[in-house]
Amino acid sequence: MSYLVPSEFVTKMVDAGESKIHMSTRDTLIRSFMAGAILALAAVFAITVAVETGSFLLGSVLFPVGFCMLYLMGFDLLTGVFMLTPLAWLDKRPGVTTNGILRNWGLVFVGNFAGALTVAFMMAFVLTYGFNIDPGAVGEKIAGVGESRTLGYAEYGAAGWFTIFLRGMLCNWMVSMGVVGAMISTSVSGKVIAMWMPIMLFFFMGFEHSVVNMFLFPSGIILGGSFSVMDYLIWNEIPTVLGNLVGGLAFTGLTLYTTHIRTGAKRASATTRVPA
Repeated sequence: MSYLVPSEFVTKMVDAGESKIHMSTRDTLIRSFMAGAILALAAVFAITVAVETGSFLLGSVLFPVGFCMLYLMGFDLLTGVFMLTPLAWLDKRPGVTTNGILRNWGLVFVGNFAGALTVAFMMAFVLTYGFNIDPGAVGEKIAGVGESRTLGYAEYGAAGWFTIFLRGMLCNWMVSMGVVGAMISTSVSGKVIAMWMPIMLFFFMGFEHSVVNMFLFPSGIILGGSFSVMDYLIWNEIPTVLGNLVGGLAFTGLTLYTTHIRTGAKRASATTRVPA
């Protein structure tokens, strides 16, 4: 599978974070728009499979196809840049500033949301034949997910909000592992296998992914779900984004960076030092 050792792919992680910060506004918005749109289509696909077969496991097994497509094409998800861009700052790459990181996050958020919302409107139109019929079982499922994962959390107050936050952390722990998975092999098959495993896990476990939710919850509102935009923002998107940020950076980015670049390089130099 042409596997790269951690010291090699962690350097690629830092390089990727640096390049994203320096990317033009136009390219960042286009790449993030496409990532949001493709991931939204993958979510519809997985839900459709689950509804029509009665197997949520099968839908979860197939969902990663969207993630693999968007990363092989070089598109950007908010969950990925949350983990990658701070590493370039930690590594003191030239021209990398906190303002540049925040700018990248903001642009990717806007692009992801625009792409996911576009697919939400398109799929709502398709499922209802231009809003002339009921959305069917798939549409009802999407609307139901929106209600249960906003109002369902709100019932528990602060504990519900913190539950979303933790699910967001767990989600991006796995998703960022998928992002890294795209870097640990030089072959397409190796990249796909490495990406597939953690993405399947997060989807089946029902963890909260901010970009997937950018599609699910607007779709739920359009298709008649009994919750509001404020319910979506307060009781899902905001804690999910924060959890995604903390989980991806703490569990994946920092652990790999500190153990394979900071200490790994020192160990290598110490073992190869020529005696006086």
